[in-house]
Amino acid sequence: MRENGHRREEPRMTVRVGVIGGGQLARMMIAPAVELGLDLRVLAEDEGMSAQLAATAVGDYRDLETVRAFVRDVDVVTFDHEHVPQEVLRALVADGVQVHPGPDALQFAQDKLVMRARLAELGIPQPDWAPVRDAEELQRFIDDHGGGAVVKTPRGGYDGKGVRVVHAGADAANWFDALTGDDALLAEELVSFRRELAQQVARRPGGQMVAYPVVETVQRDGVCAEVIAPAPGTGARLVEVAEQIGRAIAEGVGVTGMLAVELFETDDERILVNELAMRPHNSGHWSQDGAVTGQFEQHLRAVADLPLGGTEPRAPWTVMVNILGGPEDGALEDRFAQAMEEHPDAKVHTYGKTPRPGRKVGHVNVVGDDLDDAVYTARATVTQFL
Repeated sequence: MRENGHRREEPRMTVRVGVIGGGQLARMMIAPAVELGLDLRVLAEDEGMSAQLAATAVGDYRDLETVRAFVRDVDVVTFDHEHVPQEVLRALVADGVQVHPGPDALQFAQDKLVMRARLAELGIPQPDWAPVRDAEELQRFIDDHGGGAVVKTPRGGYDGKGVRVVHAGADAANWFDALTGDDALLAEELVSFRRELAQQVARRPGGQMVAYPVVETVQRDGVCAEVIAPAPGTGARLVEVAEQIGRAIAEGVGVTGMLAVELFETDDERILVNELAMRPHNSGHWSQDGAVTGQFEQHLRAVADLPLGGTEPRAPWTVMVNILGGPEDGALEDRFAQAMEEHPDAKVHTYGKTPRPGRKVGHVNVVGDDLDDAVYTARATVTQFL
């Protein structure tokens, strides 16, 4: 179309992305949304949450009418967490709302028993497992698996919560007492593993997928403390298997957006699936500064059905170290100047949270050619905030 001899550009409609949940993952979507020209809107649980800069509504994500009111002015809905009830998600889909990932996929991140059953159908390698409904069933599982097991609450657990190592059926007695109806706990074999890994995949609604390098994760007290990207000492076969597992799960459950697959590398050289997350994930924070396309930008690209970005590392190594707890006195912001002066190569990301023992309040990324130097710098920077 021309006007006065000049080509007139047709106005481009801005895609409005609604994020349910106002935590740090929604917060870290804000900058890439601005860069991509997306209109990001957040439904936060409370005032003053991490993503308050983009919070256009505050309310209960479990209440259908609250969520309906929020999504009325967005084009696509995605999530900061997996806790939105299935009945709310399915009502949105019935209303014609674009929900990514959708309820059919999210159910496998919401319920670990449902996840285990689906992975078994897909032939994905995983620890031996069984639903257990009382101490006697758990004891039989323990007896059949060398005298120990891991017991998990199927729904709601994170960062080590809802996970218990047991050696007798009675060790989970209080969890069994809380069960109702046909509910069950998840029992898994106690895997002997060399280390924990994570594989991330991004998938668009039409099926296009990209995979990130497999990374090594270090857990402390059930919480991710450090990530090294790519995983050191990883042969070509392991890299291939981890990516194959990630892609097979993404395709098999129909996820859209980011998928994180937490893995065990066992002492007998197996790769087994531990957990799934269908959103940006702590194991992918390194990519903000260490990959061509960070996971938060990639997630937005995927849910908005935009072409996916490159996943290649920008340097041989990236080390991510979480800031857990924060300073005993004062605010994180009080520590920035000294940390920046002493470690100018470190990138600090904070979550706008009040420090509290064990709480994730930020993380540090260091990108470089030497792994030992990157680890030292990242750890040293984090100590400035403790």
